[in-house]
Amino acid sequence: MAFNKVVVAGGGVLGTQIGLMCAYTGHDVTFWLRSEGSIGRTQPKIERYSALMIEDLEKAKALIGNPMGAFVYPRGMIKDWNGVTVEQIDELIAQAKKRFAENIHLEIDMAKAVEDADIVIESMSEDPDAKIGVYTKMKDLLPEKTILCTNSSTMLPSTFAEYTGRPEKYCALHFANTIWKNNTAEIMGHPGTDADVYNQVVAFAAEINMVPLKLHKEQPGYILNSMLVPFLSAAQGLWANEVSDPETIDLTWQLATSAPAGPFKILDIVGLETAYNINQMKPDAAVEGTTTYKIGKLLKEKIDKGETGVNAGKGFYDYTK
Repeated sequence: MAFNKVVVAGGGVLGTQIGLMCAYTGHDVTFWLRSEGSIGRTQPKIERYSALMIEDLEKAKALIGNPMGAFVYPRGMIKDWNGVTVEQIDELIAQAKKRFAENIHLEIDMAKAVEDADIVIESMSEDPDAKIGVYTKMKDLLPEKTILCTNSSTMLPSTFAEYTGRPEKYCALHFANTIWKNNTAEIMGHPGTDADVYNQVVAFAAEINMVPLKLHKEQPGYILNSMLVPFLSAAQGLWANEVSDPETIDLTWQLATSAPAGPFKILDIVGLETAYNINQMKPDAAVEGTTTYKIGKLLKEKIDKGETGVNAGKGFYDYTK
């Protein structure tokens, strides 16, 4: 294993999943978190997502022999579906439980967290100042060998490279949500990223059972979010302009495309705080009367009520029922 010690900076929705997937594939994982309060918020996410991952392995046993199994099995957890047996899945479940218990550590002391790290994956909120603050604090603590990646979903690595202290060892590594099933990893360098480092990150993505998706140049939103964000924005625009309600908009999309979820269910999964941060980066977010302004105002109302999505139990939908 080329990368033994993985550090995830941040314990949000994707940060938690990244750490768990790294632990599942046998890596030693440390979450660096800002405070004891952050630990209190991250621990339940670790428990929730590890339980979901094991639950999906259990469900996969019933898919054996079903022609649809090859399309819906958890691709990040079962490397080869062909010929897989119930006994093999049981072995994976036992191994997952052991590794989740033994390979995951939580740390608020940054120096301790990054000590001997092979790779650090920054998965903080989509706030440029927050990311710069973390990089500035971290740059003198990282070992020489450490590769630094950002999981930013919308921002370019060239925006932050100078703050990292190691621009040649810095690039973007972006994951889709529920990464143990939707096992994509978009790798995007900046003009100063060393080619060998880029290739090492591609190899690491494969090491944690992702499918590496290589970008040849910087692109805001990478491949996935270049398509997904406009789609979600269009749905939010229909809602903000009172054309229709979230449930009807979701139903329309699902009926017309056979998609398993509509845009507002996707927003709940992504988290409304992330959606709000992305919306507020648009130039017209502060221009009263614009659709972007209306979207931001409505999202902020939900956030202020604690309705931030699936992890809060309520977003556009109620998950407590």
